[in-house]
Parts: sequence; structure tokens; C-alpha cells
Amino acid sequence: MEQNEILNKKKNEIEKENLEIESIIIPNYKKKTKDTERKISKTIGTFDELVKETEKHRKLWHQEVDKIINKLNSLIKSKRENYITLLESHQSRLKNLISDMIQTMERNKNILNTNRVSEVTNYKSKLKQYRNIPADIDVKVPSLNTKIVEGREIGIEFGEYRATLTQTASFTATNKVSYENMKESLDKAMVISTISTGVLPLWRVACVGTDEVWVSGDDEVIKRVDIHGSLQESVTTACRTFPADICVTREGELIYSDSTTENVHIFRHGKPEVMITTPRGWRPYRLYCTSSGDILVNVSNYTQNKIIRYQGTILKMEMDKDEHGNPIFKEGYDILAVAENINGDISVCDGNADILVVVDKAGRVRFRYDGSQAMREKTSGPRYILTDTAGQIIMTDINNACIHILDKNGQLLKCVDNCGLDKPYGLSLSSGGTLWIGLPDSGKVKVIEYMK
Repeated sequence: MEQNEILNKKKNEIEKENLEIESIIIPNYKKKTKDTERKISKTIGTFDELVKETEKHRKLWHQEVDKIINKLNSLIKSKRENYITLLESHQSRLKNLISDMIQTMERNKNILNTNRVSEVTNYKSKLKQYRNIPADIDVKVPSLNTKIVEGREIGIEFGEYRATLTQTASFTATNKVSYENMKESLDKAMVISTISTGVLPLWRVACVGTDEVWVSGDDEVIKRVDIHGSLQESVTTACRTFPADICVTREGELIYSDSTTENVHIFRHGKPEVMITTPRGWRPYRLYCTSSGDILVNVSNYTQNKIIRYQGTILKMEMDKDEHGNPIFKEGYDILAVAENINGDISVCDGNADILVVVDKAGRVRFRYDGSQAMREKTSGPRYILTDTAGQIIMTDINNACIHILDKNGQLLKCVDNCGLDKPYGLSLSSGGTLWIGLPDSGKVKVIEYMK
């Protein structure tokens, strides 16, 4: 092959190469470059969104940590005040006894120096009383225990209070939106009726259907009035004083407890009949009719309280101690209001401790709520409690003129304090979903639409 042919062939190859590079390969590279540029932009955007999401979680976790620490500080302050009050009371008693002993010694010296026979013969020794030195007050300050599993769990304990944060905890953006929506819905609480019942003081209310309510006060009569305040019916109980509580069964029958006996009565054909007889020595007070038809009864022996579940006349369960055998409720003369939630939890207002206690089906204490989340001026004064179809816990607070609404896990959703609730006491929920709240001093019932 001649040299010129070889050169021409090579030149043709070079020309084809340039043509392919220019017309095919470079456009493909440019397309890939643009595709990569779009991926870079998308990746940057995705990571930016992740940063935003983590910041949302940071805020949610910080809020939860703040809530836990605020609760701890409140518990520590409360226990400190209780312990100091207990010790100061013990100290005051000792000082008073010392002062009394000094006075006794002075009287004894005067008797020794007198010649009056009557003073000597009438002398009564206090030595036995003084020898019985008051027992020391044993104050055990609970320790603060923490548990950290790196990257997975943080736990903290103070006495009976336990709190845990885990990576699987439900503090997600989705739940936050739901929670905010719930709060927004609750913010629309409004009074739709104010009923004058003529019952003074008015202590107990129990809804019948959508627009009627049974009410009672300090006598043996229970009245049924409608939403306009018109008297529909009046029945007389067998109580020597007044009913300790009233309630309406799933079938719509009126029941009441008589704390002067050991009986819970039911009205049939206009007359009271004995429905339940509580154990000997235990008087019935607060009542709650569950969705299953069982009756929860708070009974007291004047210093201790417990909750009994009855299925008809059969005692099915007693609740007064936790899984460790410790008392769930504080000793005292005040009684317990009780309600059952949709998940089977039992919610109890412990008036002796001014606290809400929630216990699960197995008798384990799930949480306690002392009202500190609401940041009210006074300590909470829980009186009556109920739960609704959303699993929310609703509690009257007589000290702060409001009602507390919590979710089933103890998170405060709302304090309804804009409806003129002066010392709210009795509480009931109509079948139409409205709250009926009794005001003792005025004898009025406020009907509230608390959630849209």
C-alpha cells in the first residue's frame, strides 16, 4: 500500500473519531453531567429536610425532657415540703411536751411546799405519759436514679415516679400534629346552657340521654331536670341523710350509694331496691357504671379507701394495693372518685393526696397526675372524674375553677377555665358528648361543648 493511501486511511479514522466524540459521546457526557447535577441538588435538599426533621425531633425531645424534669422538680419540692412539715410538727410536739413537763415540775414543787392536804391527795402523776417518748420520725429521702443505654434509652427514677425516653418513643412529628389538632379542638370549649336546679348545695350530677340530668344535694331527694331547668321527676331515697353518689346504668336506671349503710340502691318502678351490699365495715361512696355493665364502687372504712368492681351483685375485683403490695391510695377521710377508660385503665381522684392515679387492668400504677402540668395558681383539688369515647380523662378541679382534660397516657391537653366554672364539683357526660358540671354554691349546672 502506498504511503498516500495509508495517510488518507488514518485521516479518515481520525475524522470519524472526532465526529463520534462531537456528535455522540460529548452530548452523552453533558447529559450525564446534568443528571448528576440534578442528583446533587436533590441529595442536598433531602439532607436539608433530614436536618429540619431532626430539629423537629430535638424540639419534641426537649419538650418531653422539660416535662419530665419539671415533674421531678415538682415531686421533689412536694416531698420536701411534706417531710419538713412532718418533722417540724414532730419538733413542735416535743417542745410542747418539754414545756408541759417544766410546768408540771413547778406545780409539783408547789405541792411539795404546801400543807394543803387536798392538793397532795388529788395529785395525779404524768410520769407514765412522759415516759412514753414520741417515736422518731423516720424520713427517707428518695434517691435519684438514672439509667443510660448509649444511643437507645434514657431512664430516670425518683421514688415511685419513673420516666423513660427511647428511640422508639412516640414523640414523632405525626403524633405531634395529632396532639396539636386535639388541643386546637379542645380550645373551642363553650357553654351552651346554664341550668338553675334549685338544689343547694348541688353536689352530684348524672346525665340521662342527651338533655336531662339527675341532681342531688344535702337531702334525701334526687331530682331530674332537663336542659331548660324544668323539673321532670323527683324521687326520694331511703337514705337517713343524703345519697353519697348517684349514677345511671347502661340500661338508664338510676342508682345511688348510701354511706350510712353498706348498700347501693337502684330505682325500679319508682322505688329504691338494694342492688349491692358492700363488705362489712366498708361504706359505699362514689359510683361509676362501666360500658360493660359492671359497677365500680369506692368504699371506705373512714381511714382507708379501695375500689371494688361488681358484676351484678358479684364482687369481681378489689383495688387498693399495687403489684408490690404497697397502698395505691393515701389514707384519710376523703373519698375516691373513679372512672374506667376505653383501654381498661381505672382512673381515680384521690382526694386525700389531691392527685389523679391511673391503674391498668393488672393493678399496676401507670402514672400519677398532680395538676402541676397545668401551672395553676393553687394546688389541684380533684373531685369528680370521667373518661370519654376518645379515651380522654376529664377531671373537675374545685380549687382552680377549671376542668383538666388529659389523654389516656397522662399528657395534659387542656384546662377549660373560660366557662365560668366557680368551684366545679359534680361531673357527667351526656350521650350527645356534652359535659354537665355541677356548681355547689349556685346550684347551677353548666352544659359545655368541650370538643368539636
